[in-house]
Amino acid sequence: MRRAGSWAVRAGAGFGRACVAAAVCLLVPAVWAAAVGLAVWCGAAHPWSWIGPAVIVCAGTLALARTVCRAVRSLVARWTGTAIPAGYREPGPVMQLSTGYWWNGFSYERSRRDAVMDQRMRLWWSDPATWRDLRFAVIAPFTAGVVAAVPPAALAVAVLGLAGSGTAARPTGAGALAVAVGCAPYAWRSLHRVAVRFLAPSRAMVLAERVDELTSQRADATVAQAAEIRRIERDLHDGAQARLVALGLALATAEALMDRDPEQARALMREARAGAAASLTELRELIRGISPPVLSERGLVDAVRALALDVPLDVAVRAGGPLRLDPPIESAVYFGVAELLTNAVKHAGAARAHVSLVRDENGLVVEVEDDGRGGADARPGGGLAGLGRRLAAFDGTLAITSPHGGPTRVRMAVPCA
Repeated sequence: MRRAGSWAVRAGAGFGRACVAAAVCLLVPAVWAAAVGLAVWCGAAHPWSWIGPAVIVCAGTLALARTVCRAVRSLVARWTGTAIPAGYREPGPVMQLSTGYWWNGFSYERSRRDAVMDQRMRLWWSDPATWRDLRFAVIAPFTAGVVAAVPPAALAVAVLGLAGSGTAARPTGAGALAVAVGCAPYAWRSLHRVAVRFLAPSRAMVLAERVDELTSQRADATVAQAAEIRRIERDLHDGAQARLVALGLALATAEALMDRDPEQARALMREARAGAAASLTELRELIRGISPPVLSERGLVDAVRALALDVPLDVAVRAGGPLRLDPPIESAVYFGVAELLTNAVKHAGAARAHVSLVRDENGLVVEVEDDGRGGADARPGGGLAGLGRRLAAFDGTLAITSPHGGPTRVRMAVPCA
């Protein structure tokens, strides 16, 4: 009894999915059928009556192809959990120049609206994903659409047969009903197979997207490197360099006063010694900000534990064991943890935090959780967005879960050989 009930549930759900899949896949052929009907209706009236239907077929296919493909991706992801990347090219920024014209990456236009429309048309026309969508819109009706239409078509035949009064009507209706019930749990699955085969980005599209991604990462790395160089220069100029200049002046003055006023010279020497100690401390802090010695000497785990001792939080660090990674990856992860803990203190008002470092078969996974007020997000130009770009240089990912009221949980994943 339970097995029969389970089969009925599967058949009912499958029948509904088959109807939805057939409706989506046969949307474009419906436009074709309407155009053919229009041609037949107008055929005898004018010898050029086929032009209008041809325009309808072309325009309808072009207009509906991307909509159908997006609907198919959404259905496949919802029903099977398989995410099919779209692979569409993203539009670049539209900027107004000093001349008053707008630049959209392709041409100069007089207004922002014209620039955006021209950019969208050029991207749509030149995007390989557009032609992939058109191919799928033509193939899907004759593959997944036909298979998914079997249960509803068989049910329609069954209803007509069982309601008929002929001798062969009832057996035909019963057979059609058996076909509808038997195919219902499986007919919609053809949509998944066809979508994975024909709707996923091609290898050329994946490589082109990867090239764009690497180009963007290189630009971000160049900008970050220039900003870091300027920061180091500023810290040296305003801190250690100024103290060293003052130290040199104090020593010169003490040398001049050594014979005339030994007490004043000794006082200047004491001030110079204090200045030298302060300069050394600043240089050590600067070096620690560039590359902490504990990170290069003892590894990432001990460096994070040392960092946790300097943060005004109750920080618990958990690690699966000693981790030795490539120095650039260790540095990126270390400063990422440092930035997250700093945010927990400055912006979240947290009292406790937890850091977890685990090495699995895919790479390094670092989770930082605090009990602050939450509401953190990767805003453009913000620190978390910059952290995501730095991790992306190593094919890493950044996932943020921070509801209002807390807690905030940030997950950094970096693949490692």
